[in-house]
Amino acid sequence: MAVRVDHAVVSGTFSLDGETHEVDNNVWVVGDDEQCVVVDAPHDVDAILEVVAGRTVKAIVCTHAHDDHVRVAPALRERVTAPILLHPDDRPLWELTHPQDERGHLWDVDLEDGQTITVGGAAITVLHTPGHAPGAVCLYVHDLGCVFTGDTLFQGGPGATGRSFSDEDVIKESIREKLFALPDETVVHTGHGDDTTIGAERVNLG
Repeated sequence: MAVRVDHAVVSGTFSLDGETHEVDNNVWVVGDDEQCVVVDAPHDVDAILEVVAGRTVKAIVCTHAHDDHVRVAPALRERVTAPILLHPDDRPLWELTHPQDERGHLWDVDLEDGQTITVGGAAITVLHTPGHAPGAVCLYVHDLGCVFTGDTLFQGGPGATGRSFSDEDVIKESIREKLFALPDETVVHTGHGDDTTIGAERVNLG
């Protein structure tokens, strides 16, 4: 059974540094007809489960811990009985949404650069790409010719770095070192908005 990418858009809010904004988040699910991996857990468990479509969820992989990407991760974990994976450098952001005193609201497995997650015979490679958040990661799937960039790279350039725990110089270095090492034709599936390609974004880094 061929591995594929399924997609939906869900709406909610993003809050940080005393500000709250309405946002639309992409839901990405990678897998075959039997099993899958969910990339991020934004806003609405039922909407994510519609994309899962009854398959076995092997993992909930968080690209970073801003609340619009992890708010419903613990609830989704309960519904599908799958571990939450997050880079440990994002613990300060995770705890803004899921404080330590909330029982059961820590993630389950630490992500690390170069780690491989296998689903349906395809390998997902974890790329640590700090800058938008200290523990931000991108997820490269060579067999599908795509990378899931969360809020690290969008159509038009890098993700935002004007908030706490972010750094403009660091995100640009991450993109140059990790993402621009990928083939130009690699499709970029972003955390918000439309797809792009690695080649198209080389000119937008600045």
